Amino acid sequence: MLNFDKDRFLKIQSGAVAIAEDVRALMRNELANGVERLYFMGTGGVQLLTFPAIELAQRYSTFPVSAQYPAQVVLDPPAGFDEKALVVLPSLSGTTKESVELLAFLKKRGVRTLSLTGHSDTPLAQEADYNFTNFAEDDTSSESFYLQTLLIVLALLAERGEIDDYETIVSELQNVPVLLADAKAAYEDQAAKLAKAIQNESYHIFTGAGAVWPEAHYYGMCILEEMQWIRTRPVHAADFFHGTLELVEPGVSVFVFKGEDAFRPLSDRVENFVKRYTDRVWVLDTASVELPGLSDRVRSLISPVVLATLLERLSAHLEVLRDHPLTTRRYYKRVEY
Repeated sequence: MLNFDKDRFLKIQSGAVAIAEDVRALMRNELANGVERLYFMGTGGVQLLTFPAIELAQRYSTFPVSAQYPAQVVLDPPAGFDEKALVVLPSLSGTTKESVELLAFLKKRGVRTLSLTGHSDTPLAQEADYNFTNFAEDDTSSESFYLQTLLIVLALLAERGEIDDYETIVSELQNVPVLLADAKAAYEDQAAKLAKAIQNESYHIFTGAGAVWPEAHYYGMCILEEMQWIRTRPVHAADFFHGTLELVEPGVSVFVFKGEDAFRPLSDRVENFVKRYTDRVWVLDTASVELPGLSDRVRSLISPVVLATLLERLSAHLEVLRDHPLTTRRYYKRVEY
């Protein structure tokens, strides 16, 4: 497999699911101590990786769980940022400037904080009230953050009595790292062919619904735009027929992501439409991925994780074919905050 370290991958994703016991104890303690609101607040693309967990919470619970932009909160915070709030701050580097500023802001207001980082010797890891550090790098961080934030919400739901299968889900999740590595291997040839087919495209539409919509947004914005300088138009499948459909014509590249939750029909609807008007349609469907031993319940929960792991293989081939390393940036280090 091109540029893939299987042992490193397995160690990182195993580290992500290993927080299950500790995060449940943390959530039990925080609820007992009066936490009434949960926020996920990452800077940039990592915030998108928290959205499937937030949506899960909003489907199963009336407990307030939402997202906020760190850069906006420090300028004019919404109601509720006080000692009864718990804020989760994911950051691979642990040094993200906007998130570090947010942490200082929250601490002054007495807000409780939990950071998820890839490095322990960093401000976000050391100064948050709680921290889970799981070493990861750009090519492995998406799965890691998806899994950790999923476990946080599952722990919340379990402690509130809103799900009764937490232990069963966690038991299945222990097998996910190996299954993801196998899925990568099985997808390698398809990834190489897809990369060759799209290497010269200058524009893509990305769409999906439910738990996989954030991955459509993330891959378009954070991988193709930031790391490959390719223009994209991420649009939720529920909004596709309220504007974006008019951009579809012969030659337009459309990526349709399909998960295994209740919102899959929205992606089906887009797929059926776009195939009538362009031959450049690329469907990534988690239902086609072999994940032996996983229940339908868990498959639906990890659909964005599966897509992230397949798309990493696409990225690995794209950067070689386009002679554009994923680490190459024009402005990243020149942005004035």
